[in-house]
Amino acid sequence: MRSHLLIGAASSGSGKTTFTLGLLRALKNRSLRVRPFKCGPDYIDTRHHRMAAGRASVNLDSFMMSEGHIKDLYARYTSDTDVAVAEGVMGLFDGYDAMRGSSAEISALLRIPVVLVVNAKSTAYSVAPLLYGFRNFRKDLNVVGAVFNFVASENHYSFLRQACEDAGVEALGYLPKRADVEIPSRHLGLSLDGDFCFEEFADRIACLVEEHVNIDRLLAITASSVKSPDTQVREVAKAIPEIDLNIAIARDQAFNFSYEENIRFLSTLGKITYFSPLKDDRLPETDFVYLPGGYPELYLTELSANSRMRESIHAFVERGGKLLAECGGMMYLCKEIIGTDGNVYPMVGVLPRSATMENMRLRLGYRTLYYKNDVLRGHEFHYSRIVPGESPLPSVATAFSAKGAQVDTPLYRYKNVLAGYTHLYWGDPSRNDWFIDFLYGEDACCS
Repeated sequence: MRSHLLIGAASSGSGKTTFTLGLLRALKNRSLRVRPFKCGPDYIDTRHHRMAAGRASVNLDSFMMSEGHIKDLYARYTSDTDVAVAEGVMGLFDGYDAMRGSSAEISALLRIPVVLVVNAKSTAYSVAPLLYGFRNFRKDLNVVGAVFNFVASENHYSFLRQACEDAGVEALGYLPKRADVEIPSRHLGLSLDGDFCFEEFADRIACLVEEHVNIDRLLAITASSVKSPDTQVREVAKAIPEIDLNIAIARDQAFNFSYEENIRFLSTLGKITYFSPLKDDRLPETDFVYLPGGYPELYLTELSANSRMRESIHAFVERGGKLLAECGGMMYLCKEIIGTDGNVYPMVGVLPRSATMENMRLRLGYRTLYYKNDVLRGHEFHYSRIVPGESPLPSVATAFSAKGAQVDTPLYRYKNVLAGYTHLYWGDPSRNDWFIDFLYGEDACCS
């Protein structure tokens, strides 16, 4: 018997992440083996989870992943844990198409009990019908308890506890309204700046959770047996050549947005070496380079000044080296990035395009890319844009939103480089034929 719970909410801004981080750290402080998960495509919350729990956080996403893969992931990553904590996305039932892609869908698929985090600011007993609705809207969901956030006092909580009793949802505690448990934000999400003392912050929330939330009861009502891993995914996986690859992955303050299972899948194909475009002066010896997204716009001076690394990557590409770049990684491959200050910063120069942070506008959503005869799935989330009207480098894929509307999200191909704004998922063996073909294929599409 292990404890499994999904932390959901009625809406974004209820405090899911704050409570999740505090609970993860509290469980870690109790010397429990805790495994964090994140519903949906977010790659920033997972980094917070890792820092709070001391173990990698894994995405569960029903748009990018098959059901068999999700079941396999969950069983595999919970096999050595005492507690599995999945943080939901947006409101519990909010998906890309009604409930599809929602936290509720993941809860129903994996039969994970739900603990609701409820924003109690400016409300009291009125949460009763909200709780009753969430508990009874779908009979295939098991909403077992509620934790309240922004609670003003013990007297305030007494009204909330009575609402829980009348709605048939167990009250598990609360977090008091405190200004010192708010995480500073940045344009792509919660901040991970070096001057933000995360350890102290996580311990502070953990103390509040220990003091005001009945953790023992929470673990008791979410205990269940763990199922064996699903084997269907492995049976339909594309055959992979028995060739050990040298794989180089950019990882530093500027490039760090990646999916845990993508990296684990790469580790099965060969040896991974991490490198820093900020600090290293050349690529390691490699067959394949992965440039994930991140915050290159915050390090434009340093990236531009490191001309030896830029030249090393450029030379690797011109020799026919295989490289995949996503979002910030794609921007780094452009000839230049224009910062929010209007200044121009030279970059690698593989792609004859300019990326700009001027007049920032959010672009986000799931993406399906049709490339050659393959279907690529991922998520787009950025404020930058490619400057139009420059040297033509047409997109080699047709992109669609989750609801099937065509969008102008590009995928560029230059020699053996694939680059675009979409954060792609290739950890699912039943859906990654395109990635295997890209890594091991013989065709070098030269420009």
